[in-house]
Amino acid sequence: MKERPIIFSGPMILAILNGLKTQTRRVVKPQPTDGRLWPDEGSHRIWGEDNRSLVPCGWCPYGQPGDRLWVRETWGPCEGGFCYRASEGPNVKPDDGKWHPSIHMFREASRLTLEIVEIRVERLQEITDKDAKAEGTCGVACTQWGMPNFQWLWESINGKTYPWHSNPWVWVVEFKKMPYENKPNPLLQAASESGNPVRPVIKANIEEVSPT
Repeated sequence: MKERPIIFSGPMILAILNGLKTQTRRVVKPQPTDGRLWPDEGSHRIWGEDNRSLVPCGWCPYGQPGDRLWVRETWGPCEGGFCYRASEGPNVKPDDGKWHPSIHMFREASRLTLEIVEIRVERLQEITDKDAKAEGTCGVACTQWGMPNFQWLWESINGKTYPWHSNPWVWVVEFKKMPYENKPNPLLQAASESGNPVRPVIKANIEEVSPT
């Protein structure tokens, strides 16, 4: 079992915390030049074509079933732990006065760990209404807006390089949220031993999520 980092936006963080998001789609890179791929059945490996012969052309960079993904999100240091922008009000700031980009989050600051359940490769537009809802784009009462919301979300993130109409190949990663492990935090322990005031780690607010 291996662990790898993965980045999600604030709305998608809340969707995961609420149990509304159990899938993510990420572009296969590089895309096949002839537009064709053949995934291994039940595998995280894909094949392409070279002079009419199948050749291995990539493994899923997010891992395989059983591996784990630790989530990176916009965050900041707080006394005794960490706070997370997705769960805070607009006027809240970390102790150092600024929010830190998700790409700079380190493992110990992450509050979310996901276990990969299934990986497959498909064209973007093969997504079903059920899958669009599993992408966490339309909240608890989602009925008819799952697909339009997902298409909007995709365009907002990937529209410049892999727009919806280009129908790129994507990795479909299905996952489940792991229970929170309340491990000792070295920053919390250091603050406690020094006699400084300790601020508890901020927990997520549970609310319905729509893409913003």
